[in-house]
Amino acid sequence: MDLIRNFPAISILLCLFAGIISSGFHGKPAKYINLVLILTVTALSACTLGYTLHTGEAFVYVVGKFSAPWGNELRAGVLEAAMALFFCVIMLLSICGGVKKLVGEVAEEKRFLYYVLTDLLLSSLLALVYTNDLFTAYVFVEINTIAACGLIMIRQNGRTVEAAARYMIMSLLGSGLLLLGICMLYDITGHLLMSNIRESVIQIAASGAYPIPLLVTIALMSVGLAIKSALFPFHTWLPDAYGYSTVSSAAMLSSLVSKGYLFLLIKIIYRVIGFEIFHDSKIINVLFIFGLMGMIFGSLSAIKENDVRRMISFSSVAQIGYIYMGIGLGTKAAMIASVFHILSHAATKSMLFIAAIGLTDVSGGSRKFQDLTGAAYRHKIAGVTFTAGALSMVGIPMFSGFISKLLFAQAAVANQGKMLPALIVLAVSTILNAIYFMKTVIRIYTPVEEKGEHITCRQEKLYALTCICFIVLNVILGVLSQPIVDWIQAGLDMFA
Repeated sequence: MDLIRNFPAISILLCLFAGIISSGFHGKPAKYINLVLILTVTALSACTLGYTLHTGEAFVYVVGKFSAPWGNELRAGVLEAAMALFFCVIMLLSICGGVKKLVGEVAEEKRFLYYVLTDLLLSSLLALVYTNDLFTAYVFVEINTIAACGLIMIRQNGRTVEAAARYMIMSLLGSGLLLLGICMLYDITGHLLMSNIRESVIQIAASGAYPIPLLVTIALMSVGLAIKSALFPFHTWLPDAYGYSTVSSAAMLSSLVSKGYLFLLIKIIYRVIGFEIFHDSKIINVLFIFGLMGMIFGSLSAIKENDVRRMISFSSVAQIGYIYMGIGLGTKAAMIASVFHILSHAATKSMLFIAAIGLTDVSGGSRKFQDLTGAAYRHKIAGVTFTAGALSMVGIPMFSGFISKLLFAQAAVANQGKMLPALIVLAVSTILNAIYFMKTVIRIYTPVEEKGEHITCRQEKLYALTCICFIVLNVILGVLSQPIVDWIQAGLDMFA
C-alpha cells in the first residue's frame, strides 16, 4: 500500500516526460502516447482515491530527502485524489470528442505539438491539485497558462491569435498579482509550505501583528486567481478563447483550466490562510458580490449572442459566478456546493462544446442560430447530448446542475445575512439560463423542409461513445450525488 503514496508524484512526472517524448514524434505516435498517458494517470488517480477513502486520512509525499520547511511536498487526500481523477476523465472525453475535428483544425506538422501541450496542461493541473508548496503552485500556474495559450492559438486562424494574446495579457496580470501575494506572504511568515504558512498566519492573526499586509496579501492572491478563472468583470478574454479555439481545446479550457485555479484558491483559503481568518478578512464579501454580478451579466451576455459557441462561453462566466457566490457565502455548506459545482460545470460545459460541434457540422459549418434549425434531426446523438447539457445547466432533476443549485439554495438559506440576495440572484439566473438554453434546444428541434447532411452514430462511433459517456457522467453526478457530497465534505475536513 505504501507504493500508492508515490502515485501523485509519478502522475506529474509521467505527464512531463510524456510531453518530452511526444516532442520527438510527428503524427500518430504523439496521439497514442497522450491517450496512454491519460489512461495511466486515470488509473493512478483512482488508486489514490481508493487508498485515501480506505485510510480516511491524507498523506504527504516528501520530494527529495529534505523535510519541511526546506523541502518540497505533495499532499493527497480524498478531495485532491477525486479532483485529479475527474480532471483525467474530462480530458480524455474532451480529446476523444474532438479528435476527428483536430485533423481539419490543426496543420499536420503541428499536431504533435497539440499533444505535447495537452501533456503539459495535465501535469500542471495535477501539480495544482497535489502540491503542498505555494511557490511550486505558482510555477505550475505559469506552465498551465503557457499550455492553455498554446492550445488556443495552435489553430492559427487569425481570431485565435488575437484571443490568445488577450488571454495571455489578462492571465499574466493575474499571475503577477498572485506572485506578489506569495512574496508578501513569504515576507510575513518565512515559509512556502502551505501547512507551515498556515501555522504562522494563525499566530500572526492571534497576536494582531501585520494586519494590513496580511489583508493585502489575501486580496492580491484572491484577485489574481479571480482574473485567471474569469470572474466577472475579468472575463473579457473568455468568449474568444473558448469560441474560436479547437473543439477539444474549448472543452478542456472551459472545464479544466479555470477549475484548476478555483481549486487552488480553495486550497489557499483552507490550507494557507485558514477558513476563519479568510472569512474575517471580509474579502469573501467582495467575491460574493462579483459572483452574483457574474451570474446575471454572464447570462445576459449569453442571451444576446447569435453564435452557439460564444453563447456557451458566456454561460461559463455565469457558472463561475456560482462558484464564487458559494465561496462568498462563507460557510462549509456553501463551500461544498462550490466544489460540487466545479465537478458539475466541468462535466456539463465540456459536453456542450462537444455536442455543439456536431450540430454545426450538419449545419454547413455555421454556428449561427438560424442555421442550426433542425440540426438535432440531422445529428441525433449531438442533439440529445446538447439537450442533456442544457437541462443540466437549467437545473432539471436527474442531472448534476439540479444538485448544484439545490446545494447553493440550502447553503444560502442557512446564511441569514446573505440569504435574500443569493436566493434572488439564483432564481433570476436560473430563469436566464432557461431562456438561452431552451431557446437553442427548441431551435435545433424545429423541423425544416430542407434536407442537409445527416450523420449517424455508425459514421462517428468514437464521437457517439464520447457523447454517451458525457451524458452518463452527468446523470451519475445528479443521481449519485450524496456519496460525492460526502467525499467532498470528508476532503474539506482533511483540508482543515
